[in-house]
This record gives sequence, C-alpha cells and structure tokens, in this order.
Amino acid sequence: MDKKRASVDGFVPRRANVSGRINDAKSSNRRILGRTSKSSSKVGIAATDGAERVPAVAMRTIGRSDIDESLHNIDESGGHTNKKLARRQKRELKRLQKKTTGHNRKFIKRFAVVLSLIIVIFIGFVGYKFIVNGSSVFQGSIFDFFQNQPLKMDSNGRSNFLVLGTSEDDPGHGGADLTDSMMVVSIDQKNKNVLMFSVPRDLYVEYGEACVAGYAGKINGYFSCSQDGTTKEAEQIRLKKTQKLVGDIFGLDIQYGVHVNHTVIKEAVDAVGGIDVDVQGSNGAPGILDRNFDWRCRYQCYLVKYDNGVHHLDGKHALYLSMARGDIAPTYGLANSNFDREKNQQKILVALKNKAMSTGTLTNIGTVTALMDSFGNNLRTNIQTGEVRTIMDVLSKVKTNDMRTVSLFGENGDGVVTSGPYGGASVVMPSAGIFDYSEIQTFIKKNLNNNAVTREAAEIAVFNGTSTYGLGQEKADFLSDKGFNIVSVSNAPDGKYAKVTVYQLVEDGGKTAEELASLYKVKVKKTTPPFTVSGDIKFLIIFGDGTS
Repeated sequence: MDKKRASVDGFVPRRANVSGRINDAKSSNRRILGRTSKSSSKVGIAATDGAERVPAVAMRTIGRSDIDESLHNIDESGGHTNKKLARRQKRELKRLQKKTTGHNRKFIKRFAVVLSLIIVIFIGFVGYKFIVNGSSVFQGSIFDFFQNQPLKMDSNGRSNFLVLGTSEDDPGHGGADLTDSMMVVSIDQKNKNVLMFSVPRDLYVEYGEACVAGYAGKINGYFSCSQDGTTKEAEQIRLKKTQKLVGDIFGLDIQYGVHVNHTVIKEAVDAVGGIDVDVQGSNGAPGILDRNFDWRCRYQCYLVKYDNGVHHLDGKHALYLSMARGDIAPTYGLANSNFDREKNQQKILVALKNKAMSTGTLTNIGTVTALMDSFGNNLRTNIQTGEVRTIMDVLSKVKTNDMRTVSLFGENGDGVVTSGPYGGASVVMPSAGIFDYSEIQTFIKKNLNNNAVTREAAEIAVFNGTSTYGLGQEKADFLSDKGFNIVSVSNAPDGKYAKVTVYQLVEDGGKTAEELASLYKVKVKKTTPPFTVSGDIKFLIIFGDGTS
C-alpha cells in the first residue's frame, strides 16, 4: 500500500502508523468535515507507542476551495479509500455547499431590499421637496412634472424668457421693488442653442399707463407699478404685462417670465459648490474694483476686487459681482457702468447653468434639494410644471459654445443704444432716437438667427461685370435670400472677368468666406481687387462672362 496516499478524513494528510493502518482504534481525536472531539481543539491524530507523532494543525474555517479540493481528492482515490466513507463525505460536502449558497442568496436578497429602500427614500425625499417648492414656483399640477411638454415658441421656433431681478429680500436696499436686473434668454429647443442679452435698466420708455414716474420713465420701474398687491395672481399679472412691454420694444414674442431676488443667486451658487467666472476689466483695466459694498465689513475687506482672469466665486461674492457697476469711488474696470454689470450678470448665469447641469451636481441629493429650496423660496414664474423637464433636457444638451451673449451697448461704443440726458435725468435711449426701436429690433433679429452668416452680417458689394442688364441685382437678391448682407450693387468697370470672383478685404473672413467659397466653388482671394470700392466693404463679388 502507498504510504503517501491522500487522506479523506478532515482534508488533512496523515501519516500512517507503524502498523500501516490509517488510524489507530484507540485514537480519540478525530476530525471529520470540520468537526473535532470534545477533548481537543486541534486537528490531528494521537500517535500510538513507537509511532511518529503528527503535529496538530490549527483549525481554520473551511472555504470553497477546500471543498472543491477534497471532492477532487475523493474522486481520485478510487478503490484505495474507504468507499463508504467517501460517499458519506460527499453528501456532507454537498450539504455544506447548499448551505453556503443559501447564505449568499439571503445576503443578496437582503442587500437588494436595503438598496431599494434607500432609492425609494431618495426619490420620495426629492419628490417631497419638489412638491413643496414646485407648487409655489411653477404653474399647473405638480404631477405634470413627469411630462415632457414642448415649450411655447415664436414664429422662429424660439422660446423666450424674461428674467427680472429685484432686491425685495434686502430690507435696507433702496428701490428694492425696481427690476435693476433684466435679461432676455432665448432658447432654440430644436437646435439646442441659447442667446442672452440684458435690457438696460435705465432705458427710457413709455409705460402705456400711469406709474409713480408718470406715463414714461426708466424701464426698471414698470414691473412694480403694473399691478398692486402681493398675491400670486398679482405677481402673474405683473410678469405678463412686463413681458409684453419688453417684447414690443425688442420685437419679440416673450412667452415666459421669471422673477428672482438676491437670495436665489447667492443660495443657488452656494448649492452647486461655487462657480468659475472669467472676470475682465473694461477699457484695458487690469481687473475690477468696486468698494460700494465694503461697508458691510467696515471696509476691512474687498467684496469686489479681482485681477483679470478666472476666479472661483461663492454665492456672496457672485452676488456682489452681479451688482457692481463702479458708481462710487474708488473704483476701476467698470467704466461702462451698467453695461459692464450686465456682462458680468450674463457670465454668472452661464457659469451657474454649466455647474448646475453637470453630472456630479445633478446626482448629489444635497445639491438638488438645496437648489429646490432656494428656488421655492425666492423664484416666481409662469412656466408650467409640465415644461420643466423639457427646459432641463434642452439646457443639459446645450454646449457652452452654443450659449451666446450680446450687448446692445456694443464693444466699441457702436451699439444700438446710447446714454445721455433726457427729461432732466441721465437715461439710456436708442441710438436711432428716443422711442425709436427699429435698430434695436433689427439687431436682435439678426443675432437670434441660426444662420452664422446672417449673424456676422459682413458687408458685401456685388458688381455686374457682364453686358446683361439687371444681372447684378439678380445675384444680389439670391445672396440676400441666403442670409448674406448685401450693402451695394453696381456695374463693374469695362474689362474681362471670370464667372465669379470673390475678394476678401478683411483679415478674418469668418463663416461668410467659407460659405461664399462653397456656394460658388471658388477660392476666395485676399489680393487687391482690380478696382477700388468705397465704404466699409468686407467682401467684393464680381460676376463676369468667364472670359478672363
């Protein structure tokens, strides 16, 4: 008999005694399948006199690998082991396997129950917060939130929101009921893009009804006088009437109104963990400084002081930046006053949108509920509950590059509005003249267009280099229909010209150059044209007989 044969007794190899038998009849310590006698806590066999003693092995927990190995050994031992004992051990092993599997299944079931309970609590808590806050913010049944109701649109397929900001939550703030922050946010839910522009708070307008200032005054005074009372119904009437006034001025159908206070800005920014804003001083300043708010810390701090560059702002500092306009010395970097303030407000709104729509923010229950609490207490709107998910879905898909901001004031003072005295006060008025909003409406219409060529509005002169009468006007009309900005049509001097020749007279041709090259299958030339043109022309196009 092979003395090195594997034992089936307790998975521990045992050496044979002198007589060559597996176990001595007098041995009282025996372990079978993890069980030991009461007299010993060690796994081992008491050797008979004259036999080599087998050291005891410390007992350990039987694992799956032990079970599989023992079964394997039993299978291979064949006729060299006690078959009856082997069958008995197999049955015991299978019982243990079944018991282990049962424990695993119970654990998985319990874990699944606990996980499901956590998810239910999470959804219930968020749902409760939404119901509590949503009922005071949005219109319609709170249960409509689960819909994806399309947004109302104008004839161009855009949804326009008027956002009004007051300081009604700041008792010590003078003129707390004035809408010192006014912004239009236009969303294209199909093409996923957003355009924003600020309405100058000092824009002098006709109210169409009697207000504190009379029948005309600064536009920021209209919201508070358009309807008395603090009820929800009065709030909705004020929003609707202010939407119409602003819409008529800018040539827009404004479908939605949103009223917020200072607290919502501060709390919303803090809820998302702060925002990153690119601060830039105007007129070449190295940054911005406004000490108008430093009385709050007895002038021992700077609440608005930044170098040019990206800064991480908490809610308090974002709020003060949105209010800064450099109206009290010492100050710098805010030379354009309200126009600089409006730019910073737009930057803050874009940064807040990007942070709020990020994956990490939307999956954080603390952030979500904090945002809900802030909106519930400090925001009023006529947006329907069923439209909320649509807005969130659209904004989550709008890329940063597709969020554009424009200024009515212009980058170089060449905008469609200007400032000056009127009626004994310093006001903002259209560049075209008081109450003449034609240029403003054309500017907004151009910028809301999805056609990049139309937005660039590069000045193009068209010349007819053929003997065909009216060809130049025909080509100009065709280009105008494509969105190109044709400013003049003339006959070219006598000469021989190619079918189409495009000259670019500026350094950067932008999208206009690309589209002209693609449309006429030509290479845009940057050389000097064969004749001079007058005016601020960026592109010159000559249509000829093709004989050059």
